[in-house]
Amino acid sequence: MSLFLLPFPFIIALLLVLAWRRRTQRLKADATAWQIQNIKSMKRQGAHETATLLADLIENDGAGAWPPKTNYGSWPEPLRAYKDIYLELVPTLPAANPSLDDDVNQEKRNKYRMRMRKLLSERVDIVGVEKLMIAAAAGDTDAFPRDVYNAFYCCIAVCRHAYRWATIPVVKVAQLEKIVDFPPELDVPWPYLQRSFRVDADSGNNTANVLHNFDENGERVFKINVGLNELITSSEDAFFRLFYDLEVLAMPIYYDMIRAVVCFEENDTVSCLTHLQNITFRVRTLLKVFYDGLTASRVSKEVWLSYVQGFQGWGVGRMINGEYVKFDGLSGNHVLIFQALDAFLGIGRYLSDENMDRYIPGRQRDLCVALKKHSFRGKLKGPMDCQIEEEFKKIVNHMKLFRSAHRTRVMPYLEQPAPERLTMTAGKSVLEGPDAKSALKVLDDMLVTRLKQTA
Repeated sequence: MSLFLLPFPFIIALLLVLAWRRRTQRLKADATAWQIQNIKSMKRQGAHETATLLADLIENDGAGAWPPKTNYGSWPEPLRAYKDIYLELVPTLPAANPSLDDDVNQEKRNKYRMRMRKLLSERVDIVGVEKLMIAAAAGDTDAFPRDVYNAFYCCIAVCRHAYRWATIPVVKVAQLEKIVDFPPELDVPWPYLQRSFRVDADSGNNTANVLHNFDENGERVFKINVGLNELITSSEDAFFRLFYDLEVLAMPIYYDMIRAVVCFEENDTVSCLTHLQNITFRVRTLLKVFYDGLTASRVSKEVWLSYVQGFQGWGVGRMINGEYVKFDGLSGNHVLIFQALDAFLGIGRYLSDENMDRYIPGRQRDLCVALKKHSFRGKLKGPMDCQIEEEFKKIVNHMKLFRSAHRTRVMPYLEQPAPERLTMTAGKSVLEGPDAKSALKVLDDMLVTRLKQTA
């Protein structure tokens, strides 16, 4: 219906709502910008270790913002072919009706890989690419600006995931691979990127594949299920936007966590309590994004397992010092805000040291280590600290409710039939067990354990 055919009062009301939304978004952006400037000022003043580390994360990995800033429009010449090749090939990646025949699936995968290898070989100036990677490693942000670097990190990560699976949905014959021989155009820049972000895995991660996949206008660049029906494409977009939106809402929480730590260490109980109250309110708002976002109406249970989750998995490895090392793919455990909250609350990590090094960018690890080091929840003693302790309990209860809801929401998605593949999660790869129910029971037990640890 045309806007001009609507009743005049309705039009006025609609315009007022839109204006209010724009104003609210602008005010939120202004508030976040102020918080970032304040954190940078704290770093310059040497106010606190946590402020310095958050400022470093924003200035370097974030290209001056958080979530990280990206630039998909002004790439150096040697890099431009990568994006074009992914977008050119992506319509051939998904299959509306996946085959259950291994030979058919392998033929499709071989064709996709051969086509990608050919295009990369023909169009990519690998010598020019490596020169740019060397320049970036030397700190030359004129030759390779950080927001462009972030976007390129995403591009190489998604190209590697596309080459690794070579078809969507994921199929058994792909899951059974042990080692993948990547084209040099995808292998040469990868170690530079991983060293820059201080991660060890051959696979991508939440930062590279999800956060960096949003452009300066907040739109996803590298989609997976191009050309398939709206149920699939809308579920894909809604699922990954959920993770981006969590990190948008997380920035003010990082700010308040750091201010709460500083105020506690300065014996400013009143201000510390105020920041904790802010965190409680903001965590509740942030988790509502999860509760509202991970619903069947937004992310379809029928398509998520086959068309959304699988691409982010990995499950292959390589020989390192004479031993076979297998890597996993993306996981919700990679999300910074949940790691930071656990650290701030003094709760032990879910991921092992090895997996932190493999999948979590170094500056994010450093921030969480510092938040855990300066966690003051276990240092409350006097009567003046009672209100602070009560506020901590509220935050913990929000996290317990979230982890309970996460288990309740996620398991039905994982239990959906996917006859084309073995039971697998993106973050754990193929799950061992005599049947899908037994394999998922192991994962469910892990979720229960994590819920009990949230105390």
